[in-house]
Amino acid sequence: MTEPVRLAKRVAALAQCSRREAEMYIEGGWVRVDGVTVEEPQFKVLEQHIEIDPDARLEAAEPATLVLHKPAGLSADAARALVSVENHAADDASGVRLLKRHFARLESPLSLPDSASGLLVFTQDWRVKRRLEEDADRIEQELVVEVSGKLAPDGLALLNHGLRFDHYALPPIKVSWQNETHLRFALKRVAPDMVERMCHAVGLKVLAMKRLRVGRISMSRLPPGQWRYLSATDRF
Repeated sequence: MTEPVRLAKRVAALAQCSRREAEMYIEGGWVRVDGVTVEEPQFKVLEQHIEIDPDARLEAAEPATLVLHKPAGLSADAARALVSVENHAADDASGVRLLKRHFARLESPLSLPDSASGLLVFTQDWRVKRRLEEDADRIEQELVVEVSGKLAPDGLALLNHGLRFDHYALPPIKVSWQNETHLRFALKRVAPDMVERMCHAVGLKVLAMKRLRVGRISMSRLPPGQWRYLSATDRF
């Protein structure tokens, strides 16, 4: 062989399969070139050693959904850069095989204020995106908010139900003291970016905010700046 050829062509010849099947093997992370996994069918090879994993399965890679522990001060776009091989949580128990293609075309459909930290969802799956957008009012979000200041006499009751902004009455939510400086919010039909305004209305200043849970998906012990996959059985 004197001219480089596409990896897919070499794999098709090696596995005695169609070009499309060869591409599926490669995109699924089952092919190594000189010992290094290559996921691009168009990758050019010459005389390199090509291996197909003995456990290789001919199946299209499913779109990925993952959760990131976003550090405070980052926008969703900036936090997206943290979704990399280096920041994959070591104790990820999802069983999902890490593929570079999972880092492409990720969307974050459930907003979190830039100043807040905590659980941020990224997905390639249009079904998950639609669920988090269209059913957002029915999905409970749990936040812990560090505050300072003197709470108004009826402030806690107002946070739970009774505040109005721009002629709109906020729906009932669940707010309770976690300790002397931290409030726990369990929100439905109220976006996290309303929390600072709500606290200000009852005499409190927000010092920090962290989202711990979206529906049934919790951040658990995920370290700041790291991410993990959601498994096929995880549901919001």
